[in-house]
Amino acid sequence: MNSDLTSFADLAPAFPELMLAIGAIVLLMVGVFTSSKSSNQIVLGIAMGLLALTALLEVAHPVDGVLFNGAFVQDSFARFMKVLVLIGSAFALAISVSSADEHKLNKFEYPVLVVLATLGMLMMISANDLISLYIGLELQSLSLYVIAAFKRDSSKATEAGLKYFVLGALSSGMLLYGSSMVYGFTGHTQLDEIARAISLGEPSLGLIVGLVFVMAGLAFKISAVPFHMWTPDVYQGVPTPVTAFFASAPKVAAMALFVRVVFDTFEPIASDWQQIVIFISIASMVLAAFAAIGQKNIKRLIAYSSIGHVGFALVGLSAGSQIGVEGVAVYMAIYLTMTLGLFACILALKNDEGYVEQIDDLAGLAQSRPFVAAGIAIIMFSLIGLPPLAGFFAKWQVFLAAIEAQLFVLAVIGVLASAISAFYYLRVIKVMYFDEVVHQFEDSAFALRFIIAISGFLVVTYYFTLGVPLTQWAKIAAGSLF
Repeated sequence: MNSDLTSFADLAPAFPELMLAIGAIVLLMVGVFTSSKSSNQIVLGIAMGLLALTALLEVAHPVDGVLFNGAFVQDSFARFMKVLVLIGSAFALAISVSSADEHKLNKFEYPVLVVLATLGMLMMISANDLISLYIGLELQSLSLYVIAAFKRDSSKATEAGLKYFVLGALSSGMLLYGSSMVYGFTGHTQLDEIARAISLGEPSLGLIVGLVFVMAGLAFKISAVPFHMWTPDVYQGVPTPVTAFFASAPKVAAMALFVRVVFDTFEPIASDWQQIVIFISIASMVLAAFAAIGQKNIKRLIAYSSIGHVGFALVGLSAGSQIGVEGVAVYMAIYLTMTLGLFACILALKNDEGYVEQIDDLAGLAQSRPFVAAGIAIIMFSLIGLPPLAGFFAKWQVFLAAIEAQLFVLAVIGVLASAISAFYYLRVIKVMYFDEVVHQFEDSAFALRFIIAISGFLVVTYYFTLGVPLTQWAKIAAGSLF
Protein backbone atom coordinates (compact mmCIF):
# COMPACT_ATOMS: atom_id res chain seq x y z
CA MET A 1 0.00 0.00 0.00
CA ASN A 2 1.65 3.17 -1.22
CA SER A 3 1.10 6.51 0.48
CA ASP A 4 2.52 8.54 -2.46
CA LEU A 5 -0.10 10.58 -4.34
CA THR A 6 0.53 11.02 -8.08
CA SER A 7 -3.06 11.39 -9.33
CA PHE A 8 -6.59 12.02 -8.08
CA ALA A 9 -7.31 8.28 -8.41
CA ASP A 10 -4.73 7.62 -5.67
CA LEU A 11 -7.13 9.34 -3.26
CA ALA A 12 -9.73 6.59 -3.84
CA PRO A 13 -9.57 5.24 -0.25
CA ALA A 14 -10.60 8.70 0.99
CA PHE A 15 -13.32 9.36 -1.61
CA PRO A 16 -16.16 9.01 0.98
CA GLU A 17 -14.57 11.65 3.20
CA LEU A 18 -13.95 13.94 0.22
CA MET A 19 -17.57 13.52 -0.87
CA LEU A 20 -18.84 14.51 2.59
CA ALA A 21 -16.44 17.48 2.86
CA ILE A 22 -17.39 18.89 -0.55
CA GLY A 23 -21.07 18.11 0.11
CA ALA A 24 -21.02 19.99 3.44
CA ILE A 25 -19.55 23.09 1.73
CA VAL A 26 -22.15 22.93 -1.07
CA LEU A 27 -24.99 22.49 1.45
CA LEU A 28 -23.74 25.49 3.41
CA MET A 29 -23.71 27.62 0.26
CA VAL A 30 -27.19 26.43 -0.74
CA GLY A 31 -28.49 27.33 2.71
CA VAL A 32 -26.83 30.76 2.77
CA PHE A 33 -27.85 31.90 -0.72
CA THR A 34 -31.40 30.48 -0.73
CA SER A 35 -32.43 31.39 2.80
CA SER A 36 -36.07 30.41 3.21
CA LYS A 37 -38.18 27.81 4.99
CA SER A 38 -38.38 25.66 1.86
CA SER A 39 -34.59 25.77 1.40
CA ASN A 40 -34.16 24.37 4.90
CA GLN A 41 -36.16 21.29 3.86
CA ILE A 42 -34.15 21.04 0.63
CA VAL A 43 -30.84 21.12 2.53
CA LEU A 44 -32.15 18.46 4.94
CA GLY A 45 -33.21 16.21 2.05
CA ILE A 46 -29.92 16.66 0.19
CA ALA A 47 -27.97 15.94 3.42
CA MET A 48 -29.80 12.63 3.88
CA GLY A 49 -29.18 11.76 0.23
CA LEU A 50 -25.49 12.69 0.58
CA LEU A 51 -25.07 10.39 3.61
CA ALA A 52 -26.87 7.55 1.81
CA LEU A 53 -24.74 7.99 -1.34
CA THR A 54 -21.56 8.01 0.76
CA ALA A 55 -22.61 4.74 2.42
CA LEU A 56 -23.32 3.29 -1.04
CA LEU A 57 -19.87 4.41 -2.23
CA GLU A 58 -18.26 2.67 0.78
CA VAL A 59 -19.97 -0.61 -0.15
CA ALA A 60 -19.93 -0.43 -3.96
CA HIS A 61 -16.39 0.96 -4.41
CA PRO A 62 -14.23 -0.62 -1.69
CA VAL A 63 -10.63 0.55 -2.00
CA ASP A 64 -8.13 -0.17 0.77
CA GLY A 65 -5.00 1.87 1.27
CA VAL A 66 -2.88 4.18 3.40
CA LEU A 67 -2.77 7.89 2.59
CA PHE A 68 -1.20 11.17 3.75
CA ASN A 69 2.10 9.67 4.94
CA GLY A 70 0.41 7.00 6.99
CA ALA A 71 -2.07 9.27 8.81
CA PHE A 72 -5.15 7.76 7.12
CA VAL A 73 -5.95 4.07 6.65
CA GLN A 74 -8.88 2.47 4.87
CA ASP A 75 -9.50 -1.23 5.49
CA SER A 76 -12.41 -3.64 5.95
CA PHE A 77 -12.87 -2.72 9.61
CA ALA A 78 -13.02 1.00 8.79
CA ARG A 79 -15.50 0.33 5.98
CA PHE A 80 -17.81 -1.73 8.20
CA MET A 81 -17.91 0.91 10.93
CA LYS A 82 -18.22 3.81 8.48
CA VAL A 83 -21.30 2.26 6.88
CA LEU A 84 -22.89 1.95 10.33
CA VAL A 85 -22.05 5.60 11.13
CA LEU A 86 -23.47 6.86 7.82
CA ILE A 87 -26.66 4.83 8.28
CA GLY A 88 -27.01 6.12 11.83
CA SER A 89 -26.55 9.76 10.78
CA ALA A 90 -28.95 9.47 7.83
CA PHE A 91 -31.70 7.89 9.91
CA ALA A 92 -31.14 10.38 12.75
CA LEU A 93 -31.85 13.16 10.22
CA ALA A 94 -34.88 11.28 8.88
CA ILE A 95 -36.24 10.93 12.42
CA SER A 96 -35.95 14.70 12.94
CA VAL A 97 -37.99 15.72 9.87
CA SER A 98 -41.49 15.49 11.37
CA SER A 99 -40.60 17.29 14.62
CA ALA A 100 -38.05 19.84 13.37
CA ASP A 101 -40.39 22.80 13.83
CA GLU A 102 -41.34 21.92 17.42
CA HIS A 103 -37.72 21.28 18.41
CA LYS A 104 -36.41 24.42 16.64
CA LEU A 105 -34.22 22.30 14.34
CA ASN A 106 -35.78 23.68 11.14
CA LYS A 107 -32.66 25.59 10.11
CA PHE A 108 -30.27 24.60 7.34
CA GLU A 109 -27.30 24.70 9.74
CA TYR A 110 -28.53 21.58 11.56
CA PRO A 111 -28.09 19.05 8.70
CA VAL A 112 -24.80 20.74 7.72
CA LEU A 113 -23.49 20.28 11.27
CA VAL A 114 -24.62 16.63 11.23
CA VAL A 115 -22.74 16.07 7.97
CA LEU A 116 -19.60 17.75 9.38
CA ALA A 117 -19.85 15.68 12.58
CA THR A 118 -20.19 12.55 10.43
CA LEU A 119 -17.11 13.57 8.43
CA GLY A 120 -15.21 13.82 11.73
CA MET A 121 -16.43 10.35 12.69
CA LEU A 122 -15.20 8.84 9.40
CA MET A 123 -11.81 10.47 9.95
CA MET A 124 -11.71 9.07 13.49
CA ILE A 125 -12.40 5.56 12.24
CA SER A 126 -9.61 5.78 9.63
CA ALA A 127 -7.10 7.58 11.87
CA ASN A 128 -3.68 5.92 11.82
CA ASP A 129 -1.83 8.70 13.63
CA LEU A 130 -2.35 10.40 16.98
CA ILE A 131 -2.58 13.78 15.21
CA SER A 132 -5.16 12.73 12.59
CA LEU A 133 -7.03 10.92 15.39
CA TYR A 134 -7.30 14.16 17.34
CA ILE A 135 -8.30 16.23 14.29
CA GLY A 136 -11.14 13.81 13.47
CA LEU A 137 -12.23 13.68 17.09
CA GLU A 138 -12.34 17.46 17.42
CA LEU A 139 -14.19 17.94 14.12
CA GLN A 140 -16.85 15.61 15.45
CA SER A 141 -16.85 17.12 18.94
CA LEU A 142 -17.04 20.78 17.88
CA SER A 143 -20.02 19.99 15.65
CA LEU A 144 -21.73 18.07 18.46
CA TYR A 145 -21.18 20.92 20.95
CA VAL A 146 -23.06 23.29 18.65
CA ILE A 147 -25.80 20.73 17.90
CA ALA A 148 -26.32 20.15 21.64
CA ALA A 149 -27.01 23.86 22.23
CA PHE A 150 -28.81 24.38 18.90
CA LYS A 151 -32.16 25.18 20.55
CA ARG A 152 -30.89 28.52 21.84
CA ASP A 153 -34.09 29.70 23.53
CA SER A 154 -34.19 26.57 25.73
CA SER A 155 -32.35 26.83 29.04
CA LYS A 156 -32.20 23.02 29.27
CA ALA A 157 -30.55 22.67 25.87
CA THR A 158 -28.11 25.50 26.58
CA GLU A 159 -27.17 23.93 29.92
CA ALA A 160 -26.72 20.53 28.24
CA GLY A 161 -24.53 22.06 25.54
CA LEU A 162 -22.39 23.84 28.13
CA LYS A 163 -21.94 20.68 30.23
CA TYR A 164 -21.03 18.69 27.15
CA PHE A 165 -18.54 21.36 26.03
CA VAL A 166 -16.79 21.68 29.41
CA LEU A 167 -16.50 17.94 30.01
CA GLY A 168 -15.60 17.33 26.36
CA ALA A 169 -12.77 19.87 26.64
CA LEU A 170 -11.56 18.05 29.76
CA SER A 171 -11.56 14.70 27.96
CA SER A 172 -9.74 16.22 24.96
CA GLY A 173 -7.09 17.56 27.33
CA MET A 174 -6.65 14.11 28.87
CA LEU A 175 -6.36 12.55 25.42
CA LEU A 176 -3.78 15.13 24.33
CA TYR A 177 -1.74 14.66 27.50
CA GLY A 178 -1.78 10.89 27.05
CA SER A 179 -0.80 11.27 23.39
CA SER A 180 2.13 13.52 24.31
CA MET A 181 3.31 10.94 26.86
CA VAL A 182 3.08 8.15 24.28
CA TYR A 183 4.99 10.26 21.76
CA GLY A 184 7.59 11.19 24.37
CA PHE A 185 8.34 7.59 25.29
CA THR A 186 8.17 6.05 21.79
CA GLY A 187 9.25 8.90 19.49
CA HIS A 188 6.34 8.29 17.09
CA THR A 189 2.79 9.51 16.52
CA GLN A 190 1.84 6.94 13.86
CA LEU A 191 -0.09 4.06 15.43
CA ASP A 192 1.76 1.14 13.80
CA GLU A 193 5.13 2.80 14.46
CA ILE A 194 4.21 3.23 18.14
CA ALA A 195 3.34 -0.48 18.33
CA ARG A 196 6.68 -1.37 16.72
CA ALA A 197 8.58 0.84 19.18
CA ILE A 198 6.76 -0.70 22.16
CA SER A 199 7.51 -4.24 20.98
CA LEU A 200 11.28 -3.55 20.92
CA GLY A 201 11.62 -3.27 24.68
CA GLU A 202 9.99 -3.36 28.10
CA PRO A 203 7.21 -0.72 28.32
CA SER A 204 8.12 2.14 30.64
CA LEU A 205 5.95 3.56 33.40
CA GLY A 206 5.54 6.80 31.42
CA LEU A 207 4.13 4.88 28.46
CA ILE A 208 1.60 3.11 30.71
CA VAL A 209 0.55 6.51 32.12
CA GLY A 210 0.11 7.76 28.55
CA LEU A 211 -1.98 4.68 27.73
CA VAL A 212 -4.25 5.34 30.72
CA PHE A 213 -4.83 8.98 29.75
CA VAL A 214 -5.51 8.11 26.09
CA MET A 215 -8.03 5.45 27.10
CA ALA A 216 -9.65 7.84 29.59
CA GLY A 217 -10.17 10.40 26.82
CA LEU A 218 -11.68 7.77 24.54
CA ALA A 219 -13.85 6.34 27.35
CA PHE A 220 -15.51 9.76 27.66
CA LYS A 221 -16.52 9.64 23.99
CA ILE A 222 -18.26 6.28 24.40
CA SER A 223 -19.66 7.42 27.81
CA ALA A 224 -18.17 4.49 29.72
CA VAL A 225 -18.03 4.60 33.53
CA PRO A 226 -16.40 6.52 35.25
CA PHE A 227 -16.50 9.06 32.38
CA HIS A 228 -20.25 8.83 31.87
CA MET A 229 -21.39 11.78 34.00
CA TRP A 230 -22.36 13.98 31.04
CA THR A 231 -24.62 11.44 29.34
CA PRO A 232 -27.93 11.53 31.34
CA ASP A 233 -27.96 15.35 31.61
CA VAL A 234 -27.12 15.93 27.95
CA TYR A 235 -29.56 13.27 26.68
CA GLN A 236 -32.35 14.81 28.77
CA GLY A 237 -31.54 18.45 27.98
CA VAL A 238 -31.14 18.41 24.21
CA PRO A 239 -34.12 17.99 21.81
CA THR A 240 -35.13 14.36 21.30
CA PRO A 241 -33.97 14.13 17.62
CA VAL A 242 -30.55 15.37 18.76
CA THR A 243 -30.51 12.74 21.51
CA ALA A 244 -31.23 10.12 18.83
CA PHE A 245 -28.19 11.31 16.89
CA PHE A 246 -25.95 11.43 19.96
CA ALA A 247 -26.97 7.91 21.00
CA SER A 248 -26.30 6.33 17.61
CA ALA A 249 -23.57 7.32 15.15
CA PRO A 250 -21.02 8.98 17.53
CA LYS A 251 -21.10 5.91 19.81
CA VAL A 252 -20.26 3.61 16.88
CA ALA A 253 -17.42 5.89 15.70
CA ALA A 254 -15.92 6.25 19.18
CA MET A 255 -16.07 2.49 19.76
CA ALA A 256 -14.36 1.88 16.40
CA LEU A 257 -11.63 4.36 17.34
CA PHE A 258 -11.24 2.66 20.73
CA VAL A 259 -10.79 -0.73 19.02
CA ARG A 260 -8.29 0.60 16.49
CA VAL A 261 -6.17 2.38 19.09
CA VAL A 262 -5.84 -0.58 21.46
CA PHE A 263 -5.16 -3.12 18.71
CA ASP A 264 -3.06 -1.04 16.30
CA THR A 265 -1.10 0.93 18.91
CA PHE A 266 -0.97 -0.95 22.20
CA GLU A 267 -1.23 -4.56 21.02
CA PRO A 268 2.27 -5.39 22.41
CA ILE A 269 1.08 -4.44 25.92
CA ALA A 270 -2.35 -6.07 25.63
CA SER A 271 -2.27 -7.34 29.23
CA ASP A 272 -2.08 -3.74 30.47
CA TRP A 273 -4.96 -2.27 28.47
CA GLN A 274 -7.11 -5.38 28.96
CA GLN A 275 -7.18 -4.69 32.71
CA ILE A 276 -8.43 -1.15 32.05
CA VAL A 277 -11.08 -2.32 29.57
CA ILE A 278 -12.31 -5.06 31.93
CA PHE A 279 -12.66 -2.51 34.74
CA ILE A 280 -14.65 0.06 32.72
CA SER A 281 -16.75 -2.74 31.18
CA ILE A 282 -17.78 -4.09 34.59
CA ALA A 283 -18.28 -0.59 36.02
CA SER A 284 -20.45 0.45 33.06
CA MET A 285 -22.65 -2.65 33.16
CA VAL A 286 -23.17 -2.60 36.93
CA LEU A 287 -23.70 1.14 37.39
CA ALA A 288 -26.15 1.34 34.48
CA ALA A 289 -28.11 -1.68 35.73
CA PHE A 290 -28.74 -0.07 39.12
CA ALA A 291 -28.80 3.66 38.22
CA ALA A 292 -31.51 3.22 35.58
CA ILE A 293 -33.96 1.63 38.03
CA GLY A 294 -34.96 4.94 39.62
CA GLN A 295 -35.26 6.94 36.39
CA LYS A 296 -38.64 8.46 35.48
CA ASN A 297 -37.55 10.44 32.42
CA ILE A 298 -37.42 8.18 29.38
CA LYS A 299 -34.37 9.91 27.85
CA ARG A 300 -32.40 9.54 31.08
CA LEU A 301 -33.40 5.87 31.09
CA ILE A 302 -32.07 5.50 27.55
CA ALA A 303 -28.87 7.31 28.60
CA TYR A 304 -28.16 4.77 31.35
CA SER A 305 -29.20 1.98 29.01
CA SER A 306 -26.62 3.19 26.45
CA ILE A 307 -23.94 3.26 29.17
CA GLY A 308 -24.80 -0.35 30.00
CA HIS A 309 -24.66 -1.41 26.36
CA VAL A 310 -21.25 0.21 25.94
CA GLY A 311 -20.18 -1.99 28.87
CA PHE A 312 -21.51 -5.07 27.10
CA ALA A 313 -19.70 -4.14 23.88
CA LEU A 314 -16.47 -3.70 25.87
CA VAL A 315 -16.84 -7.30 27.10
CA GLY A 316 -15.94 -8.34 23.55
CA LEU A 317 -13.02 -5.93 23.43
CA SER A 318 -11.76 -7.25 26.79
CA ALA A 319 -11.11 -10.61 25.16
CA GLY A 320 -8.31 -9.03 23.10
CA SER A 321 -8.99 -11.43 20.22
CA GLN A 322 -10.34 -11.39 16.68
CA ILE A 323 -13.56 -13.05 17.87
CA GLY A 324 -13.91 -10.25 20.42
CA VAL A 325 -13.63 -7.56 17.73
CA GLU A 326 -16.22 -9.45 15.65
CA GLY A 327 -18.49 -9.36 18.69
CA VAL A 328 -18.00 -5.60 19.12
CA ALA A 329 -18.77 -4.97 15.43
CA VAL A 330 -21.96 -7.07 15.49
CA TYR A 331 -23.00 -5.55 18.83
CA MET A 332 -22.69 -1.97 17.57
CA ALA A 333 -24.69 -2.79 14.42
CA ILE A 334 -27.55 -4.27 16.45
CA TYR A 335 -27.35 -1.50 19.07
CA LEU A 336 -27.68 1.09 16.30
CA THR A 337 -30.80 -0.62 14.91
CA MET A 338 -32.48 -0.83 18.33
CA THR A 339 -31.60 2.76 19.30
CA LEU A 340 -32.89 4.37 16.11
CA GLY A 341 -36.09 2.31 16.29
CA LEU A 342 -36.68 3.29 19.93
CA PHE A 343 -36.24 7.01 19.23
CA ALA A 344 -38.56 6.77 16.23
CA CYS A 345 -41.16 5.32 18.61
CA ILE A 346 -40.67 8.16 21.11
CA LEU A 347 -40.95 10.84 18.41
CA ALA A 348 -44.12 9.20 17.12
CA LEU A 349 -45.82 10.06 20.42
CA LYS A 350 -47.05 13.64 20.56
CA ASN A 351 -49.96 14.91 22.66
CA ASP A 352 -51.38 18.31 23.56
CA GLU A 353 -48.47 18.98 25.93
CA GLY A 354 -45.77 18.06 23.41
CA TYR A 355 -43.58 15.00 22.93
CA VAL A 356 -43.33 12.23 25.50
CA GLU A 357 -40.67 12.82 28.15
CA GLN A 358 -41.81 10.80 31.19
CA ILE A 359 -42.26 7.04 31.38
CA ASP A 360 -45.64 7.54 33.08
CA ASP A 361 -46.87 9.36 29.95
CA LEU A 362 -46.77 6.00 28.16
CA ALA A 363 -49.56 4.62 30.39
CA GLY A 364 -52.13 2.65 28.37
CA LEU A 365 -50.25 3.23 25.12
CA ALA A 366 -51.12 -0.28 23.91
CA GLN A 367 -54.79 0.75 23.77
CA SER A 368 -54.40 4.11 22.04
CA ARG A 369 -51.38 3.40 19.77
CA PRO A 370 -50.89 -0.40 19.57
CA PHE A 371 -48.40 -0.25 16.67
CA VAL A 372 -45.97 2.09 18.49
CA ALA A 373 -46.45 0.19 21.78
CA ALA A 374 -45.58 -3.07 20.01
CA GLY A 375 -42.47 -1.43 18.52
CA ILE A 376 -41.30 -0.23 21.94
CA ALA A 377 -42.03 -3.62 23.53
CA ILE A 378 -40.08 -5.53 20.86
CA ILE A 379 -37.07 -3.23 21.21
CA MET A 380 -37.22 -3.38 25.03
CA PHE A 381 -37.25 -7.19 24.96
CA SER A 382 -34.31 -7.08 22.53
CA LEU A 383 -32.39 -4.65 24.79
CA ILE A 384 -32.81 -7.16 27.62
CA GLY A 385 -31.34 -9.83 25.36
CA LEU A 386 -34.22 -12.26 25.13
CA PRO A 387 -33.98 -14.90 22.36
CA PRO A 388 -34.67 -15.01 19.44
CA LEU A 389 -34.44 -11.22 19.16
CA ALA A 390 -31.35 -9.43 17.82
CA GLY A 391 -30.20 -8.23 21.26
CA PHE A 392 -29.73 -11.85 22.35
CA PHE A 393 -27.31 -12.57 19.50
CA ALA A 394 -25.41 -9.33 20.19
CA LYS A 395 -24.78 -10.37 23.79
CA TRP A 396 -24.13 -13.96 22.76
CA GLN A 397 -21.26 -12.83 20.50
CA VAL A 398 -19.46 -10.76 23.16
CA PHE A 399 -19.99 -13.24 26.00
CA LEU A 400 -18.73 -16.07 23.77
CA ALA A 401 -15.55 -14.06 23.10
CA ALA A 402 -15.08 -13.47 26.84
CA ILE A 403 -15.54 -17.16 27.65
CA GLU A 404 -13.07 -18.22 24.94
CA ALA A 405 -10.57 -15.79 26.51
CA GLN A 406 -11.31 -17.46 29.88
CA LEU A 407 -12.79 -14.26 31.32
CA PHE A 408 -15.49 -16.25 33.10
CA VAL A 409 -16.09 -13.74 35.92
CA LEU A 410 -16.60 -10.92 33.40
CA ALA A 411 -19.13 -13.00 31.45
CA VAL A 412 -21.03 -13.93 34.64
CA ILE A 413 -21.17 -10.29 35.78
CA GLY A 414 -22.45 -9.34 32.32
CA VAL A 415 -25.25 -11.91 32.47
CA LEU A 416 -26.25 -10.78 35.99
CA ALA A 417 -26.22 -7.10 34.95
CA SER A 418 -28.39 -8.01 31.98
CA ALA A 419 -30.86 -9.77 34.30
CA ILE A 420 -31.02 -6.71 36.60
CA SER A 421 -31.56 -4.38 33.64
CA ALA A 422 -34.62 -6.44 32.69
CA PHE A 423 -36.44 -4.76 35.60
CA TYR A 424 -36.48 -1.26 34.15
CA TYR A 425 -37.10 -2.41 30.58
CA LEU A 426 -40.05 -4.55 31.68
CA ARG A 427 -41.40 -1.66 33.76
CA VAL A 428 -41.85 0.38 30.56
CA ILE A 429 -43.75 -2.52 28.97
CA LYS A 430 -45.89 -2.89 32.09
CA VAL A 431 -46.82 0.82 32.01
CA MET A 432 -47.82 0.59 28.33
CA TYR A 433 -49.88 -2.59 28.56
CA PHE A 434 -51.32 -2.70 32.07
CA ASP A 435 -51.82 0.93 33.22
CA GLU A 436 -54.83 3.12 32.47
CA VAL A 437 -54.69 5.50 29.50
CA VAL A 438 -53.37 8.95 30.45
CA HIS A 439 -52.85 10.71 27.09
CA GLN A 440 -54.28 10.56 23.59
CA PHE A 441 -51.60 10.90 20.93
CA GLU A 442 -51.69 12.45 17.48
CA ASP A 443 -51.08 10.37 14.37
CA SER A 444 -47.38 10.05 13.61
CA ALA A 445 -45.60 10.80 10.34
CA PHE A 446 -45.26 8.02 7.76
CA ALA A 447 -41.43 8.22 7.93
CA LEU A 448 -41.48 7.41 11.65
CA ARG A 449 -43.89 4.50 11.18
CA PHE A 450 -41.65 3.19 8.39
CA ILE A 451 -38.50 3.37 10.56
CA ILE A 452 -40.33 1.66 13.46
CA ALA A 453 -41.51 -1.11 11.11
CA ILE A 454 -38.04 -1.64 9.61
CA SER A 455 -36.33 -1.65 13.03
CA GLY A 456 -38.91 -4.02 14.54
CA PHE A 457 -38.70 -6.35 11.55
CA LEU A 458 -34.88 -6.54 11.69
CA VAL A 459 -34.88 -7.07 15.46
CA VAL A 460 -37.43 -9.91 15.27
CA THR A 461 -36.07 -11.64 12.15
CA TYR A 462 -32.36 -10.99 12.74
CA TYR A 463 -31.45 -14.70 12.87
CA PHE A 464 -33.12 -15.37 9.50
CA THR A 465 -32.23 -12.15 7.65
CA LEU A 466 -29.19 -10.20 8.82
CA GLY A 467 -27.55 -12.77 11.08
CA VAL A 468 -25.30 -14.68 8.67
CA PRO A 469 -24.25 -11.81 6.32
CA LEU A 470 -23.61 -9.40 9.20
CA THR A 471 -21.51 -11.97 11.07
CA GLN A 472 -19.51 -12.74 7.92
CA TRP A 473 -18.86 -9.07 7.20
CA ALA A 474 -17.86 -8.51 10.83
CA LYS A 475 -15.44 -11.45 10.57
CA ILE A 476 -13.80 -9.93 7.47
CA ALA A 477 -13.69 -6.51 9.20
CA ALA A 478 -12.08 -7.89 12.35
CA GLY A 479 -9.61 -9.90 10.28
CA SER A 480 -8.17 -6.71 8.78
CA LEU A 481 -6.88 -5.68 12.24
CA PHE A 482 -4.96 -8.93 12.83
